[in-house]
Amino acid sequence: MPAIASYDVAVIGGGASGLAAAITAARAGARTCVIERDVEAGLALLATGNGRCNISNNALRPRHYRHPDVAEELFGAHPEHDIAAFFTSLGLELAQEGEGRLYPITRRAESVRDVLLAACSRLGIDILTCSRVTDARQTGIWELTVSAPASPLAYKRGHDEKARVRNARKALASVALADSRLHAASVVLAVGGHVEEVCRVFLLPHLEERPLLCPIACELTPALDMASHGENTLEYLDGLRVEAMASLVRNGAAIAYEQGEVLFRRYGISGIAAFNLSRRIEAGDTIELDLFPHLNAANLESLLRTREQAIGSFSRSGTWFDGILARRLGELVTRAVSASSDQLATAAGLLHRIPLAVQGTAEPAQAQVRQGGIPFSIIDLDTLSLNPSTASASQAGLFACGEALDMDADCGGFNLAWAWLSGMRAGSYAAAHSRKELHA
Repeated sequence: MPAIASYDVAVIGGGASGLAAAITAARAGARTCVIERDVEAGLALLATGNGRCNISNNALRPRHYRHPDVAEELFGAHPEHDIAAFFTSLGLELAQEGEGRLYPITRRAESVRDVLLAACSRLGIDILTCSRVTDARQTGIWELTVSAPASPLAYKRGHDEKARVRNARKALASVALADSRLHAASVVLAVGGHVEEVCRVFLLPHLEERPLLCPIACELTPALDMASHGENTLEYLDGLRVEAMASLVRNGAAIAYEQGEVLFRRYGISGIAAFNLSRRIEAGDTIELDLFPHLNAANLESLLRTREQAIGSFSRSGTWFDGILARRLGELVTRAVSASSDQLATAAGLLHRIPLAVQGTAEPAQAQVRQGGIPFSIIDLDTLSLNPSTASASQAGLFACGEALDMDADCGGFNLAWAWLSGMRAGSYAAAHSRKELHA
């Protein structure tokens, strides 16, 4: 077995929170490494924000988070300033867009990854890619068993970066592996949203994970179903985008609202409004789409009656709504209200409440975060270490951050903000713990 490498801080996971933890620990003087399973660190960042990386938000209110009390305690008074200062120190300039979203000034996610990796290089942080921890023991220091390729990966570069990474991952999947050992005074768990294996290795409790911030599988209620006309309604609407207020209704009461773009898909709905509601849905819920949230019921009905005076009586042709609804949606509403005695009043009601029966989340590969992971009941919020009241001696010097913890938030930069802030805190205290151990 190769000689044992020794570090002050070992960060398991080279995503957003892991890189923030590693940089913070190294800046505090800790010899630091990152242990990353993928072929390179930070690759997941490239897909965030549709390739533009919504780094944060200029109003990081705790109510956007699953555990607002935890967010409030950890964030402090000026979390937005802390994130901005961190990235300014890395050489990245930020720019704000609508709803307080913060992006790199280049609007390119690789700019974020580039400055993070450049900082790791300047600080002498070792990034051990294609590696995973298979065993961990605490004997005063952490002794980690790391499985990695026995020889360098051999693969074709491909015609672009995506092809190169894809080919490298194929090579990694089939390469022979060998074990080595690594020592560290502190360990930071920053493995993202797939933490069950690491919890087994470190003997930690694990909350079941499920994908969030993803499309919602649902069905139109029978009154709107076009199956009787020989068509699948959602397939007919597939690809249609509308601006709407989406209300999540449970047991007859609205429990959450999201306004924004809704994208109809053959299995249900997608778009930012659907993504945010996906954090709260349960099977049996209903989502009601209000296409005219700025008008009350009386004003919407009045608009339709004024329209009838201008363009003629309501028609069953499906074109009567042209100019205020997309043609396919207008046809759907026309069919749904055609048998009503007061078609315009019925149409007004339907345009305020297009109901969809929730089945669950869909397209998990599109999920931006996962719910679950390490519960906060075992975490000291001051340091993000294992809580002394719940940890054993064999878990001393163990920290966690980012999506490894049971925290998720709405779209809009809130999830990455959690990754940066929790990573910085875990890295800082991991470095402090390593200094304490060295001088013990």
